Amino acid sequence: QVQLVESGGGLVQPGGSLRLSCVVSGSIFDFNVMGWYRQAPGNQRELVASLPTIGTPNYADSVKGRFTISRDSPRNTVFLRMNNLKPEDTAVYYCKGQNFHNTGVDYWGQGTQVTVSS
Repeated sequence: QVQLVESGGGLVQPGGSLRLSCVVSGSIFDFNVMGWYRQAPGNQRELVASLPTIGTPNYADSVKGRFTISRDSPRNTVFLRMNNLKPEDTAVYYCKGQNFHNTGVDYWGQGTQVTVSS
């Protein structure tokens, strides 16, 4: 069974940085796209950044210039580097593997909490 496990969340002051990690139990290339999503209380889950197997990253407008998605293929890990964090970035962050082996099935991690507060 495929598992995605996030880590790296925590409490940070405004203007600070965090790096989230998502480790895939198989290969990140089992998926067409790897993505980071977030969900704040009372809000819908939203796309933060995505990284296709082939192609360029895509970012939500609210994080462009501050967040960077990347991967370490040998370690089957996807990262989300978050700089200049703002209180509105507070949410649970989820890793998603999209379209596993072209079956149309997506896999999600359990989420990691990011809280930006002074």
